[in-house]
Amino acid sequence: MTKTLARVLAVVTGVSTLAALGAGTAMGRIFDASPGNVEYDGRFTFVRISYEMSLRGVIGGTSQDTAPGIFIGGRDLPWAHDYPRAERNLVKILEEVTFLDPFQGPNGGNVFPVGAREMHRYPFAYMSEPGFWTQTDEEVTNLRSYLLKGGFLIFDDFRDEHWYNFEAQLRRVLPEARLVKLDISHPVFHSFFEIKTLDMGLMYNSPPTFWGVFEDNDPDRRLMVIANYDNDIGEYWEFSDTGWYPIDLTNEAYKFGVNYVIYAMTH
Repeated sequence: MTKTLARVLAVVTGVSTLAALGAGTAMGRIFDASPGNVEYDGRFTFVRISYEMSLRGVIGGTSQDTAPGIFIGGRDLPWAHDYPRAERNLVKILEEVTFLDPFQGPNGGNVFPVGAREMHRYPFAYMSEPGFWTQTDEEVTNLRSYLLKGGFLIFDDFRDEHWYNFEAQLRRVLPEARLVKLDISHPVFHSFFEIKTLDMGLMYNSPPTFWGVFEDNDPDRRLMVIANYDNDIGEYWEFSDTGWYPIDLTNEAYKFGVNYVIYAMTH
């Protein structure tokens, strides 16, 4: 039996844990506001989207001001939450349990601003904390093109009133988009692992839900966007090797991440 197959069976049967495969690095977060990207070489590469940040979600006001390149209360920028440990750990899992040959650099992937044309080389992208997301008209046009040409985008780590900014910004990108609450029957939850339930337990105040946007608003067509609302799957990836979260929960988070990648690469 190959190492890869053995590890897959271990995940499914519970003999071992996906968390044990995560990066065994120190818990201190490494943050670089301008991380070094790698040139496209045809391999799967985890892409994180950066953006200028709305202060509305921080101070609870109505200001339209943005704050690029700063820290709020000593924490990292919202788009960089869980960076780079989340993607490093997920990419190591992908290398172990799939036939992908993903890029595994020091940052786990690439970071591009919303308006970067380079995004079009990568079919998979991830955005953290879209409750703080802002974008220019040019960035709106670029992201629309990315999604309509086959890109798959995950929104993660947002809750409560952050939904309103997320929805408003998404509708700038896809004005006719209809956000649909997904259930366990959707193929994205069965593209690699057979996920049996969407009940992940509470990360915030409400049970997590999963929302999607389909091509031409047709549920039988390609899923272009998935939003992990009232959830933070990236945090489970980041701290999977620390014992901060239950093993069963971090295992499930990895299953969602692997399924998202496989769905993106096959649809």
